[in-house]
Amino acid sequence: MQAAPLPETGVTVVGAGLAGSEAALVLSAAGIRVDLVEMRPGASTPAHRTGWFAELVCSNSLGSEELESGKGLLKEELRLLGSNLLRLAEPARVPAGKALAVDRDAFGRAVTAAVLSRPTVRVIEREETSIPDAPLVILACGPLPSEALSSSIRSLLGDGGYYFYDAISPIVDASTIDMDSGFFADRYGAGARDYLNLPMTREQYEVFLSALLSARVVPPREFEEERYFESCMPIETIARRGPETLLFGPMRPVGLRDPRTGKIPHAVVQLRKENAAGTMLNLVGFQTKLAYPEQERVFSLIPGLSGAKFLRYGSVHRNSFLDARRHLHPWLECRRRPGLFFAGQITGVEGYVESIAAGFVAAVSAAAIAAGGEPPRFPEASMTGSLVRHITSPRPGDFQPMNANFGLLPTSAPGRKRERKARQAAAALSAIEEFRRSFFKFNPLCVT
Repeated sequence: MQAAPLPETGVTVVGAGLAGSEAALVLSAAGIRVDLVEMRPGASTPAHRTGWFAELVCSNSLGSEELESGKGLLKEELRLLGSNLLRLAEPARVPAGKALAVDRDAFGRAVTAAVLSRPTVRVIEREETSIPDAPLVILACGPLPSEALSSSIRSLLGDGGYYFYDAISPIVDASTIDMDSGFFADRYGAGARDYLNLPMTREQYEVFLSALLSARVVPPREFEEERYFESCMPIETIARRGPETLLFGPMRPVGLRDPRTGKIPHAVVQLRKENAAGTMLNLVGFQTKLAYPEQERVFSLIPGLSGAKFLRYGSVHRNSFLDARRHLHPWLECRRRPGLFFAGQITGVEGYVESIAAGFVAAVSAAAIAAGGEPPRFPEASMTGSLVRHITSPRPGDFQPMNANFGLLPTSAPGRKRERKARQAAAALSAIEEFRRSFFKFNPLCVT
């Protein structure tokens, strides 16, 4: 049962992406007034194409659902905690084997409708050019804040932060693919044959690799430094590490036996549904910085794609993030300005679900302060707690973004890897359940 509304202390949330939308819905459920400032659709970014809230700009996959994976465990924790966006993702789900993938337009529309339906949320359409002067603020401006807002953040923190690049995979029209060139299957026979697999012989792979390595890429601008996060590495950058690197990365054939030959191919390109109707397919792991004409030339060498129509080309954009070790408390409040929280990728978390988690943590923390209390410390045994602890804990060396993975969790008793992960997952979920019962005085979930 939802408790009485918290004191009438409003929170300004900047940005209606994954983190900002989650934060606005959580705060609304707590009875707190929210001013949600979002510049789209009036102004956009190089990565966005719609005005929907929580638009997914890269892949349409929120990652594995398996509890033995970092993203799978994080999702289950957020479900237990009452994440609104994960609840909204379910009706927009598209087949993706053991992963949670969504029809991105259906998901964006659902999140937008949920936010607009909340009577305590006021959406303000404008481009925020500075950090709002309000007692409680959540900056969930994403990894692509405007130059003016970026300047305001730099002025507050005293440095320009770091940058990395996020690369987007191409999408092709399913009706233009030669389906006879491939086969539907999931790796190792798991799932419901959700992926279209386009196999390559050694000769075909070598021709493709040669074309890829010689293709023209979009040069970086003067202020851009080529510094990629590993999971967003452009395919041509991976290929430059060695002629067989792709065979252990996005084109690995292991677990994919061609039913027509009974053999495992030399290389495989996987395509996944981009929408519920399956009319659009995403080249899995083929994020790229190739020039648009080069993408058509090179990717048409993949068997089955010689006549494919590209609905969206791959691209790369600069993402910015804070050195959270120096600037943020573990509850994501700014050390230099009390009452200011950061959420989403700008905190240094990497990935869709991780951004949702950061929005959830920031909202719960702001709600606690609005109620006159102290922000909670999410349990260290949980993936949520481990992730925010990792990005905010001081340590030497360059700060790099981090996604959810089992290396963040406290170690368990020795044993086989899968058994050890199962114990860690069980401990994490138990800790989250206890945390939810002992801390939450309101139900963070406000969608039905």
